[in-house]
Amino acid sequence: MTSINHLQSAVVPAAVTILGILLGNLLFSLARILHRNWTSGLHYIDGPKSSGFFLGNFKELNVDYNASVKWRQQFGRIFKFKSFFSNTELHVGDVKAISYILSRPDKFERTPIIRNSMETLLGRGIISAEGDDHKRHRRALNPAFSAGQIRAMTGIFVEKGEQLREFWTRELTKNNGTAQIEVQSWLRRLTLDVIGQAGFDYSFDALESEGKDNPLNDAFTDVFHSTEASRYAAFRLAGGIMPILKLLPGPGWSVVRAARRTMFSISGQIVDKSRANIAASEEGNRSLDGKRDLLSSLLKANMGDTKGQRLSDDELISQIPAFFLAGHETTSSALSWSLHALSQNIRVQDKLRAELSSLVPTDNPTMDDLNSLPYLELVVREVMRVHSPVMFFDRMPVEDEVLPLSEPYVGRDGEAREFIPIRKGQYLHIPVIGVNTDRKIWGEDADEFKPERWEHMPPSATGIPNVWGNSLTFSSGNHHCIGFRFSVVETKAILFILLRAFKFESALPNSSIVPATMAGLVKPSVLGKGPHSGLPLIVKVCADA
Repeated sequence: MTSINHLQSAVVPAAVTILGILLGNLLFSLARILHRNWTSGLHYIDGPKSSGFFLGNFKELNVDYNASVKWRQQFGRIFKFKSFFSNTELHVGDVKAISYILSRPDKFERTPIIRNSMETLLGRGIISAEGDDHKRHRRALNPAFSAGQIRAMTGIFVEKGEQLREFWTRELTKNNGTAQIEVQSWLRRLTLDVIGQAGFDYSFDALESEGKDNPLNDAFTDVFHSTEASRYAAFRLAGGIMPILKLLPGPGWSVVRAARRTMFSISGQIVDKSRANIAASEEGNRSLDGKRDLLSSLLKANMGDTKGQRLSDDELISQIPAFFLAGHETTSSALSWSLHALSQNIRVQDKLRAELSSLVPTDNPTMDDLNSLPYLELVVREVMRVHSPVMFFDRMPVEDEVLPLSEPYVGRDGEAREFIPIRKGQYLHIPVIGVNTDRKIWGEDADEFKPERWEHMPPSATGIPNVWGNSLTFSSGNHHCIGFRFSVVETKAILFILLRAFKFESALPNSSIVPATMAGLVKPSVLGKGPHSGLPLIVKVCADA
């Protein structure tokens, strides 16, 4: 009994101490947020009413796709809203201000909420790196994503597209040439196979494993597509603001950790395999010369770096989960939106199919073949504009700044301002879809899918900072999406293969397919069936295929 009392006397004070540290840390974080809000100097800027102290406007912004659309209609391009713990974020939809932000990566960093969230899941790769570390990561990765490298792997895109075509052809043959197919899940498996083969010379066999366990696909499903994924993402982002929350048994931490272990286990195996191949060759790293995958190119560039800027083993492995996310989730979303848009616009689909068929008898197009097709270019540009897979991104100034505006902002105090002063550490929310569908830039039909608009692009669209397609989809500046060529060419190659073989029609009324958001990513879903319901389409064999 005495020993139990001694144990209690030791445990209770320790527990109280730990609880006090946690509570003190939370209170300090909250005090810092409240102080930053109070001293922000943005009291003249209007915005939507917060739904509550802890969630702010998070639920509306990240669950209701139309929330930010309604807010822009009500408050304009500039307004403020609340994120977790009532942290004030400034919505910046002014193109001149966005250009200023993105052209100064040393002055505007990604916010801790995003960096910490991504690092928790994906490790310390290029997505979470900043400053000199980001430059070093970028320098190592650039050769892997060059135009020449993407040209070399276009055949892999085509090969996987043909594999999917064969699966669907067999399914349609059983049903007299017509069947309803939930295409989104197929496209997710397709893009997983593509990033495996083109990214790492690694076979996931996701297309072959329908109905079977696939550890990597299952890991992404748990994190991004499960019924609890939204709640997991919310707590993960909250942990980005208050890192102390990572020590608490919050919802989804076990799922995230399991997914991370799976990704890093597979990533380690991939790197080990590539290095073993190098070691087994008498020619050392020159054995990589014939390899088409991104990792081989990355390893070759990293091994040849003589400036002391090489990536460490941990950093190399951490690039692979980032490739998984960008090459798997976002590209499958872009392809899903492409087929959705074409199923709703049969005239566009028929016109595109006619152009794609003009390359007959070319069944294996090169990157140059694909880029030579003008209407395919217009269609993909329009898909990426109207249906950007990424909803927004965040930035934060590392010192006090002044944002220039393309038109004066009239605050709630009635004063017109051509500049907005912002304090160090102020969270800035840059709305990708908001800019891509801004009616002042694109006209009253900005929300509509019209590929022909690119034949006479509005002059105002030239002011959008971009690396491709005059939209904000792939961002701009030093932090632009390094894999934009990969995504664009893969999308073109898959559309080339599928549209020459099949016709796509809506399986549901047009209004039944709506955007669903998950951790900043946007994908099509069935209205009323939840964000993970997929995209059902009627697929028919082309008579002349």
